[in-house]
Amino acid sequence: MGSPDQQTAERVLRQAISRGDMPPGYRLVEAEMVALIGVSRSAVRLAIDALVAEGLVERIRNKGARVRVVSTEEAIAITECRVPLEGLLARKAAERITDAEAERLQAHLGTMTAAVDSGDLQKYSELIRQLYALVADAARHPIAADLVGRLQAQLVRHQFQLSLRPGRPRVSLGGLTDLVRAIVDRDPERAEAAASDHLRGVITALSEPSPSGGAA
Repeated sequence: MGSPDQQTAERVLRQAISRGDMPPGYRLVEAEMVALIGVSRSAVRLAIDALVAEGLVERIRNKGARVRVVSTEEAIAITECRVPLEGLLARKAAERITDAEAERLQAHLGTMTAAVDSGDLQKYSELIRQLYALVADAARHPIAADLVGRLQAQLVRHQFQLSLRPGRPRVSLGGLTDLVRAIVDRDPERAEAAASDHLRGVITALSEPSPSGGAA
């Protein structure tokens, strides 16, 4: 598990990478990370090592560490791995969701719809990440949620680039609306199918050539 300081550093760096605050290629300078997080240099170094093991960070010889750049081919492979895991979380969420969680999920869907309607695509991309977190919370399946979280963190750049493609946000929103409605209706089979269908759509979109490159 590591020391409390190492765990703190891991959490801060993982969240910054997941949110896109530290984009692919961002250099993780140990002295800067120490000042940012407020822990020792050894804790930062060990945290970076842990994120290297997760595939979020890479060490470049004579250049230090940086947030790993994920190719489109890798993004497709990672998304393929997410299909069964997200389907499982959606199924469990439909089985276990509380009334309060269902209300939060519906409210979040409304916020996502407003973001697409207003053209705030950066916000929409972040809201997708938050939606998956809400579904994972409702699923109460920490092992699947942890695996998905590690995979999804590597796709931030691709997710945002996909959201910039003309027409893609509206298609994405339709699939995620189906997912939310199935979970709120407490229909496990429909929820699993909606999650899987949405991610297969992401894979199809990633596979299409795009001037901006491509995930989510």
